[in-house]
This record gives sequence, C-alpha cells and structure tokens, in this order.
Amino acid sequence: MLIVFSATLFFLGGAGVARSDERAPESGEELSLLERYTNSAQDLILKGLEFVGIDYRRGGTNPDSGFDCSGFVQVVFRDALGKLLPRTAREQSQIGNVVDKNELKPGDLVFFNTMRRAFSHVGIYLGDNRFMHAPRVGSEIRVEDMSQSYWVKRYNGARRIVEW
Repeated sequence: MLIVFSATLFFLGGAGVARSDERAPESGEELSLLERYTNSAQDLILKGLEFVGIDYRRGGTNPDSGFDCSGFVQVVFRDALGKLLPRTAREQSQIGNVVDKNELKPGDLVFFNTMRRAFSHVGIYLGDNRFMHAPRVGSEIRVEDMSQSYWVKRYNGARRIVEW
C-alpha cells in the first residue's frame, strides 16, 4: 500500500515536463502532472496506479488473482475509458498510432522485447520516462524508469490508443 501511496504522490505532485498544449499555470500556481492532461488521461493513470502492488500472474486478467502485462493494460483501459483492447502485448502493439519515443504522452502504450521476441511486454507510459507495468512472475505491478539500461536495450516502440 505504501508503494501505491508513494506513486500517487509522485504523479499528483509537480513532476513533469512542460508541453506546449498544456494549460499554463497562473501566477504562483504549479500544475501537477495529472492536471496537465485531459480527464481521460487522468482517469487512465489513476486507474493503473490503483493496481500498483498487485501480484503478477501469467495469463492474469483481474486484480483478485493477479495480472500479466497485457491483462493489466487491458483492464486499465476497459475500466478507466471503456476501451476494449486485444488480449496480448503483440496484438496491442498492432492497434492505434505509432508514436516516436520523444513524443510520448501519458497513457501511450510502450513495448519491450523481454522474451527474445519483439513486442513481448507492454506497459502504460506515465510521463517523465516512467511507465507502469506487470513485470514478471514473483513481482508486483509497479512504476519503473524507462531510462534504466535494461529497458533502453529492450524498447520496441509505442502506440497511442486514445488521442488526448
């Protein structure tokens, strides 16, 4: 539970990089990362953060028994936005629009080669090079930094499912 609280505080705090399409803060006001994006993006991020700390389970598609990476993404998009995504990371990598790494926005799907095949892992981009995902057996849903060498070496690309 402490992880969820810490992750939520991070994203509700002032983290983030200013963008031209964001609302400009008024004098003396600092916008949190979530305030910078649409309600849909906020809903998506908050729904995903609710699941931080839940166990990984191969083939898992619900919070009671656990999630695998694509099951986590599928449930977050369904519950937050009513958007039905395909079941596997590979199938999810084939929908939406391709996004350059330097154009990522919170809510974009990010893909990695973690099983010696392209698009074998998926997570949800949060901003500031961070993403949330269900990593592997024996671990929990968590937020990680994509600039870590492990993720940099395995990055396959990104897709935008919803235009914010």
